[in-house]
Amino acid sequence: MNSPFNQLNTPDSAEQDAAAPVRKRPRPGERRIQILQVLAQMLESPKGDRVTTAALAARLDVSEAALYRHFASKAQMFEGLISFIEQTIFGLINQITEREESGDRQAQEILMVLLGFGEKNPGMTRVLLGDALWLEDERLQDRIAQIFERIESSLRQSIRVAQTQGRLPQSADGNEVSARAAMMISYVVGRWHRYARSGFKKSPTEHNDFPMRALFSV
Repeated sequence: MNSPFNQLNTPDSAEQDAAAPVRKRPRPGERRIQILQVLAQMLESPKGDRVTTAALAARLDVSEAALYRHFASKAQMFEGLISFIEQTIFGLINQITEREESGDRQAQEILMVLLGFGEKNPGMTRVLLGDALWLEDERLQDRIAQIFERIESSLRQSIRVAQTQGRLPQSADGNEVSARAAMMISYVVGRWHRYARSGFKKSPTEHNDFPMRALFSV
């Protein structure tokens, strides 16, 4: 599994490291990214074990004190992962809504982005589902709740566009937009849960054609 974060080394850095046995001092900000990379990798454990700072420090071959020179708390480390999730998902959603005119196609592509993000980033999926945040700072769960509200808001907007285009039906009471968006979110979360429960073996996107058609049926 490739790390979701950008690789920090230049193409010839491996050769340089082999030629120079002396450990190099990380560049400014490099250690922070490395810590988040390793945290995300550790969250990919199929057993779903809680990651401790002691285990994280051991994986990085540093002291726990060294971790706290870069992050004030473990919660701040998770906030770094959540920020990455936000930037990635909403950056892709913005690209979709700017490129695609059809509202229903926007919503379909948003769902596929969410399913694909979960599949490529198992550790991040555990963060989005909240199980990786169990017993952690409560404000982290609030951040995740805000992400879901923003995603659902984007879906509602796309559904409204589809209705004005005559591509999705409108109900007399106007509740169909919220109900359909909530159903779409529930589908994505259900797929993520299935993926996590299978030890990240059952892809969120497998056998996806029929349920996607049902979500957008008129």
